[in-house]
Amino acid sequence: MRNLVFTAAIAGLCLVTLAAHKGVPGDATAEKHLRNIRQLTHGGENAEAYFSSDGKRLVFQSTRTGVPCDQIYTINIDGTDERRVSTGEGRTTCGYFYPGGKAIVYASTHGAGPACPPKPDFSRGYVWPVYDSYDIYRAKADGSGLTNLTKTPGYDAEATIAPDGTIVFTSVRDGDMEIYSMKADGSGVRRLTDRPGPDGGPFFSWDGTKIAFRGRQLDAGGELVDYRKLLQQALWRPSQLELFVMDRDGRNLSQVTKLTGANFAPSWHPDGKRLIFASNIDDPKGRNFDIYRVNLDGTNLERITFNETFDGFPMFSPDGRHLVFASNRNAKSEGETNVFIAEWVE
Repeated sequence: MRNLVFTAAIAGLCLVTLAAHKGVPGDATAEKHLRNIRQLTHGGENAEAYFSSDGKRLVFQSTRTGVPCDQIYTINIDGTDERRVSTGEGRTTCGYFYPGGKAIVYASTHGAGPACPPKPDFSRGYVWPVYDSYDIYRAKADGSGLTNLTKTPGYDAEATIAPDGTIVFTSVRDGDMEIYSMKADGSGVRRLTDRPGPDGGPFFSWDGTKIAFRGRQLDAGGELVDYRKLLQQALWRPSQLELFVMDRDGRNLSQVTKLTGANFAPSWHPDGKRLIFASNIDDPKGRNFDIYRVNLDGTNLERITFNETFDGFPMFSPDGRHLVFASNRNAKSEGETNVFIAEWVE
């Protein structure tokens, strides 16, 4: 769960439709930056696919027939050689390759037991579980040699890795949803953000000097009280989220977007000057997410996908020639989400 649920069933968000975005929803001809879109997975809920440093392989999470809750898989970018690389126990999330592609990092609840953790009670409204049993693990690319990197009470997940092996991740170990970094072996943990509210989903720039993330600073009042009360119960109610950028040490934090709605899953264009992300800003009901690109100063916002269902979790290949993303397009059943890859047309 690097950011939000990828079935796009987000409720209760206050949204603004931006008339400046052009194109008709569902009109594939409007997707001028995408060519030769190919579907890599077929059935189930597959998402958060991220490239290896050589651009030849992807790591992603999947719930599918016979797999009751998310496990981590790897696959070639042509859709061949798919392998499950997590233990098959508990729930996993947020896989990512170490530099060189010979190891992976991911979060899992299997340390607390082999069963899938219980789903939240939606009678309290739309809430998302922030499982206390999530810890971060390192393994070889084939899943062997599993090593526990975090062993703290509270949620540890959403890890990405810089070229030098430094890991950035989200944790509630100090009672709030904040961003931390640590060395490749789990040592040297350092807190990078310190403000009330749901900061998370950190993503290193390609050169490892900056971090993009989604978040929102909450002022004193009812919303902050509700947020903290839920977090004590390992729950989070997604609300308005914006994108931010900071240096890798947490300094020079700046806000990128001021769009309202839910803006999340930021990752970097290889030029280091732009972000690509998911947002529901063009759907007045807040249920449909598409992919957008924006400069780091918030200018030149451009809509990339025009699908009538969910598109999200975008990531450029290291050379900028391909874009991988998760989508409900072509779904054969409700809630089906698959991984797609496309050639990028600048």
